Amino acid sequence: MTYAERVMNASFQSDETLRNTLKEVLLELGLSAREFGKISSIPQSTLYKIISGHREPNITTLRQIVRTIRHLEGSDGGFIAVIAARPVLDEIREKKMKIGDKLLTLREYSATNIEEAIIAAVRAEQDGAAALVCAPIVSPTVEKLLTIPVATIIPRESMVRAIKVAANKIE
Repeated sequence: MTYAERVMNASFQSDETLRNTLKEVLLELGLSAREFGKISSIPQSTLYKIISGHREPNITTLRQIVRTIRHLEGSDGGFIAVIAARPVLDEIREKKMKIGDKLLTLREYSATNIEEAIIAAVRAEQDGAAALVCAPIVSPTVEKLLTIPVATIIPRESMVRAIKVAANKIE
């Protein structure tokens, strides 16, 4: 479930659920209420009142919150999907990357085996991914299935570290 879907579902449950979900989503997106307010054009004081329970959001504010979250998570299209195991995805610090003059959204798709990676790739394209990044073990297959560009992860530094760890375990 996307962040935007979580916020929408929470808004139908209760004001408290909405507050808690909005706090969690902002934390997971790595944004403070102040930063989110600047991005969304919602006054910071309004967001603080909603999050603290001193105010219920009106429908216009709720729409703007969801629209901004969709944009941030790439639900409005144009994101780059990254397929990898959860420990690798946890190393991604930025959910947005500026490359040239483009600000790109990264969306994570966790997979623990080749089949899950292939399914995640198809799902990412269906979700509107503009491109995909995945491991070399799965990229040739995925490139045959998808119509979007596929880039392959080449883990140079981590490969050398892993070889050193393996060598130390032998000794």
